Amino acid sequence: MKKVVLGKVKSSIHSLECICTNQPGELQSHQRLLVIRSHFSDILIEASRYLVEVLNLVGIKQQEGCIEKMIEVIQKQPLTSSLIDKKTCEIAVQECNAEEEEGDNVFCVIDAFSVPRYSYSIDRKKFIQNSTLGLPPPCLHGTATDKVTLFLDRYTILQQRTQRHDLFTPPAIGSKTDNATKKFQLKPVEFLLGSTAKLGEIIVLGMLTQLKEGKWYLEDPTGAVQLDLTEANFHTGLFTENCFVLAEGWYEDEVFHVNAFGFPPPEPARTTRSYFGNINFFGGLSNVCAKASVKLKQVEQENQDAMFVILSDVWLDQVKVMEKLRVLFTGYCDMPPTCFILCGNFLSSPQGGKHVKVLKDCLHTFTELVLEFPSIAENSRFLFVPGPQDPGPATILPRTPIPNYVTEEVTRKLPLATFTTNPCRIQYCTQEIVVFREDIVTKMCRNCVKFPSDNDVPSHFAKTLVSQGHLCPLPLHVCPVYWSYDNGLRLYPLPDMVICADKYDPFHTTATDCMVMNPGSFPRTDFSFKVYFPASRNMEDSKIGD
Repeated sequence: MKKVVLGKVKSSIHSLECICTNQPGELQSHQRLLVIRSHFSDILIEASRYLVEVLNLVGIKQQEGCIEKMIEVIQKQPLTSSLIDKKTCEIAVQECNAEEEEGDNVFCVIDAFSVPRYSYSIDRKKFIQNSTLGLPPPCLHGTATDKVTLFLDRYTILQQRTQRHDLFTPPAIGSKTDNATKKFQLKPVEFLLGSTAKLGEIIVLGMLTQLKEGKWYLEDPTGAVQLDLTEANFHTGLFTENCFVLAEGWYEDEVFHVNAFGFPPPEPARTTRSYFGNINFFGGLSNVCAKASVKLKQVEQENQDAMFVILSDVWLDQVKVMEKLRVLFTGYCDMPPTCFILCGNFLSSPQGGKHVKVLKDCLHTFTELVLEFPSIAENSRFLFVPGPQDPGPATILPRTPIPNYVTEEVTRKLPLATFTTNPCRIQYCTQEIVVFREDIVTKMCRNCVKFPSDNDVPSHFAKTLVSQGHLCPLPLHVCPVYWSYDNGLRLYPLPDMVICADKYDPFHTTATDCMVMNPGSFPRTDFSFKVYFPASRNMEDSKIGD
């Protein structure tokens, strides 16, 4: 169906191109509409009139390029009919205009509450935006249905991703398969529960949970089955409660005896986009993913001096920290970074009823310090991501920005300063960066079913995030999440970099083309921080010595 529609789009738009090029001069609406109507059996008359009006505003030499752009944009739209209506054409024109203005979209900060909401349709095998499904807008304090949807969406995304993997894709009928390549088949939990005989070599995708104290279960939308983990081998990763796993084993007497645990196979972002096109899952100003922009890619490569300076636990109430920040700004004043990413907590300890006043005074002192370096104040962006102890309504994720009452002086004196949510997202040219300030590494290690024997926590942590496609695969009582805004914590498709600011030791590693890094606590690591260079995609360890 889609190929037929796209073929009609091409032929119809090219018919309009011939009309425009064969009859130079301004389009005469009453004449051209008659010609368009004869050529456009699959484009409604309102759409034809609209295209005529748009092309009247463009020079004759530019009309061909505009039509080619509209063809490309219409091809990316989720067309459901062979008739091209006016709304489809309007969206195409808006996208073309957005591409012309994308030079202004080099740097964009996206808060977690603005992330587009997509749900995977099993029947249509595609992602559909929730607003087009007629679903109500999200509510901060959701209903029980929102909680069910939270886990169901996580499961559905991982299930469709796993079933596309080579190991789980059944061979085509009549094709020759390599005997060395063993194919697997996922079974739902209800397949086990409905069997009275012993079943061997079963693989099930489900959520690891404790429905009873001390007893582990594997749960999916079809049911839950009790697990026997006495002989289970754990592959790479941090296996926590409420994470989704692939369990392999045999079933007998209503118990699933697990031989091996593994995570759903991760999928590179380029593979995801090859299936679903340039949908903008990440968020931002455009409806099309920034990866598709040639202009932004060129800007990214040309700006070799661009850099991001990343610090966590910037305790503004500590004299030593302020002294080190002065040294930092002095070193960068001749070549201001693109952005300073400053993660909380911004005070070293809770101040009780005086917390807000103390923080406001400290931010004033910080602002005055930055203003002593005019080159940095005028050219560098400052991104403030709140920590667990910073002012806010609750410790539930996503966290809202620090209140305007506290930050208004900073934003007034430093126009390039932004106070955003936790987590937040940064789109720099074609790169997608997620910033998350939470002691998530520590919490995941503490809630592991079995701690890794090799103690290589960074590698296991990175594997867990990219496999789960989520920032926080933990029980809700350990790390609470607003049910309706869980999509703000998704990592699907995988971004280029995930910054998990944690009190754990600094590290950076790469898994499935996604860099996962932790800058460490700035004061606790002898004032260490990270510097990222987007053009070369390199990460450097830095430190301010005595």
